Amino acid sequence: MASGVGGGSGEEAVRNKQVIFRDYVSGFPKESDMEVTTTTVKLKLPEGSNGILVKNLYLSCDPYMRIRMKRIEGPNVFSSFAPASPLSGLGVAKVVDSGHPEFKAGDLIWGTTRWEEYSLITEMEGLFKIQHTDVPLSYYTGILGMPGLTAFAGFHEVCSPKKGEYVFISAAAGAVGQLVGQFAKLMGCYVVGSAGSKEKVDLLKNKFGFDEAFNYKEESDLNAALKRYFPEGIDIYFENVGGKTLDAVILNMRAHGRIAVCGMISQYNLEQPEGVQNLMLLVYKRIRMEGFVVFDYYNIYPKFLDVVLPYIREGKIVYVEDIAEGLESGPAALVGLYSGRNVGKQVVAIARD
Repeated sequence: MASGVGGGSGEEAVRNKQVIFRDYVSGFPKESDMEVTTTTVKLKLPEGSNGILVKNLYLSCDPYMRIRMKRIEGPNVFSSFAPASPLSGLGVAKVVDSGHPEFKAGDLIWGTTRWEEYSLITEMEGLFKIQHTDVPLSYYTGILGMPGLTAFAGFHEVCSPKKGEYVFISAAAGAVGQLVGQFAKLMGCYVVGSAGSKEKVDLLKNKFGFDEAFNYKEESDLNAALKRYFPEGIDIYFENVGGKTLDAVILNMRAHGRIAVCGMISQYNLEQPEGVQNLMLLVYKRIRMEGFVVFDYYNIYPKFLDVVLPYIREGKIVYVEDIAEGLESGPAALVGLYSGRNVGKQVVAIARD
């Protein structure tokens, strides 16, 4: 885990700007649910620490962070953010000081850190050393980080795709969706995505190579829209939205179809989640609907890199980022995810080196 920072005596203290989570959120999150404060930090580990002190370079804004703004009780894959403490999430950082044998000063890493300029990381599980720096470092918040592995594992491991199958992706212009569509096209599938603006629809068709795409906000009848794009039905649905979209998709699934449930962003800000009415069709159509979390697939990260790095270098996959500059822009960038303000992967850049 990433925790507060300290240091030995005699070290000069430097500024450490932080984004503080004020308190648990109900309804739609607001920028005022967070505040930017400044403290100080010594750039030397506390005596005897086996952690690492890092300078954060890029922070990842991810939809699941809204879940952590609620008070979470009982077993859950996520834990709540601690009120009056910095937000935590995935990011790219540079090691400033290390008491751990696997890391040294100057190493670049990605994994869980805190929303501040400098962090002390004491939990090394899920921390990856960056070996390939011929691609933008910010990619390790996206295509080469958690969203990329999510897209890869969700599509290839959960969906078991076959060439020529019909694939539908919701929130298709986001950090994960844009990659799922490109993985599907590389396999020879027919791919359609939905998004929330004309700009994003154009991106899906003209940059990411989707066969078709539509703006769900312009469709009064999602069932009819899906029938228009999938007259023979859907084999694979990569689920990022939930609610009415999921209901309409189930109506249009083919026999033995697969649904990979990655997230349900339409439900995160609701006090009472929407129900799904068509679940009995899972029985009649023998549909497999499976939820998954990326942490279960961290063991295949080296295999993932072996596949995806050549795709990037050869231009077979492209990736779009929406980069907000400065830690103080973090709250607006994070809140903007839930209204679809971002175009592509939302990143907050704190420092370039």
